[in-house]
Amino acid sequence: MGSKQIAQETFDEAVQENITEFEMDPEEAVREAVLQFESQGVDLSNIVKAVRPPASENGQRQKHQILLSLESLGRAVAEAAVAELPQQLSAFAAQCKEQLAFRCLAAHNGAYPVLISACQLAAGDRDLLLQAFSTLAALLDGQPDLLDGAGQELLLQSLRERREDAETTLAGIRCVRHACLKHEQNRQDFVKGGILPLLTGAIVQHGSSAELVRTAASALRIMTFDDDIRVPFGHAHDHAKMIVLEHDGLRVLIEAAKAFTDNAAVLSELCATLSRLSVRNEFCQEIVDLGGLSFMVTLLADCMEHPDVVKQVLSAIRAVAGNDDVKDAIVDAGATDLIVLAISHHLGNPQICEQGCAALCVLALRKPENCSVIMEGGGALAALQAMKAHPREVAVQKQACMLIRNLVSRSRDFSQPILEMGAENLITEARAAHRDCDDVARAALRDLGCKVELRELWTGQKGSLAQ
Repeated sequence: MGSKQIAQETFDEAVQENITEFEMDPEEAVREAVLQFESQGVDLSNIVKAVRPPASENGQRQKHQILLSLESLGRAVAEAAVAELPQQLSAFAAQCKEQLAFRCLAAHNGAYPVLISACQLAAGDRDLLLQAFSTLAALLDGQPDLLDGAGQELLLQSLRERREDAETTLAGIRCVRHACLKHEQNRQDFVKGGILPLLTGAIVQHGSSAELVRTAASALRIMTFDDDIRVPFGHAHDHAKMIVLEHDGLRVLIEAAKAFTDNAAVLSELCATLSRLSVRNEFCQEIVDLGGLSFMVTLLADCMEHPDVVKQVLSAIRAVAGNDDVKDAIVDAGATDLIVLAISHHLGNPQICEQGCAALCVLALRKPENCSVIMEGGGALAALQAMKAHPREVAVQKQACMLIRNLVSRSRDFSQPILEMGAENLITEARAAHRDCDDVARAALRDLGCKVELRELWTGQKGSLAQ
């Protein structure tokens, strides 16, 4: 992906030049312009890669369809033509949902204030407000910087006033979710504005709505992200604690899961959110006490054919296993066999292999009894098979090395059986291929009893400190 960017106008002019100067047909002209800019390191993800309609008879330049839709919507809003809004909002939303480039072009041409005005105009009409929020969510997708204080207050006020209305609440939460993804300041502002009790309250109040529960849980999870590269650190940990301690988040999520025992998508999202909230020992234990572990294990057994669900459950088990007492509860629940089965069943999926090895690694840490259960269940062999299947995936190699090391560090009797599975060669290859694996691979080889060549990181020679 290139780091340079250009304006839509620049791209359109290049396409037109290809058509007029080099007599290319429209599709070829677009392809050539794309190749031209990408070869110069230009990022075209925000560019509409289509031919702009030809100029009108009076020579006036025509606009892309998304801008024509925006103009029509803008006129309807400016004239307070409420009867026209449904059609105009529908047309504009459809364009926004097609691709990010359309949304970027619309945003650069003033779409956001038009939509905020449309939401304000629709405030007294439930169906129209629902449509306006849905359109705003479509525009905000991938563009969280658009949101301002007025938009935030509008969303919070609507979520408070219309909390009884599941559809409007869902549309508002979708806007919040898009506005907070990869935007730390928006997250902090929404939390200060009181979004957390509105999200947990929506899950409780509309617990029978699968899409609302899934979306609200996802929004809670995003509040715990630290994904905005523009800030040195965020409030992810603080937000997670607030969700649990001040808004009973763990109980809300686990209770919600009971209504969707057959809905893998909802349960997967709830698992993903629980894993983000497992930031303290007592939170991990509370998840077990509330029945969260039981539903995770059942979900893993019942949804083995759904890789996305399996990945999320493994990640959640890995997270709650940070508590030593919970480790034992997980093993006692028979989860280790299911984790090994998940790795073997999805051996071609590097993310499942990574999460599975990581979960077993945590369960084995400081727990020789658990190591015996993992070994008996084929955990070491599954990890080595994962290494063999994904030699280029550093995360898989690293987690597998750490698992092997944990299995033998306090149970040296397992060293010979693991070596007979071919561990030494696989770990040595991982160490050679991936710099990030060097430390964990060396530790695994050392604890397996293999001869390890140690590198001197600094000898004091040829440096400014040498005398």
